[in-house]
Amino acid sequence: MAQLRRDFSEFEKRNTTVVVVGPEDASSFARFWQSNRLPFTGLPDPKHRVLKLYGQQIKLFKFGRMPAQVLVDKAGTARFVHYGHDMSDIPPTSEMLALIDGLGKQSS
Repeated sequence: MAQLRRDFSEFEKRNTTVVVVGPEDASSFARFWQSNRLPFTGLPDPKHRVLKLYGQQIKLFKFGRMPAQVLVDKAGTARFVHYGHDMSDIPPTSEMLALIDGLGKQSS
């Protein structure tokens, strides 16, 4: 989440909403969000319903839910999905921003 916080203004410039879905319950999630003053939207998903909609699997041998990045366009279509193999397997912000810029070019 550090790279999202650091580069949040770049997402805002592109009129892109960042939503982080986490496995915690609502009260734990809210405390974490408030204590870290995160600028993007957080969505608690303790029953893993949201990311299961995008095909993410729970890997018990890897301590639960691995990172996943899903880029959803304004029509609600998932345009890019990346499922991490470990906690550090996260696409760089520059890659996500390039994908967003590409979507903008397609729609104009």
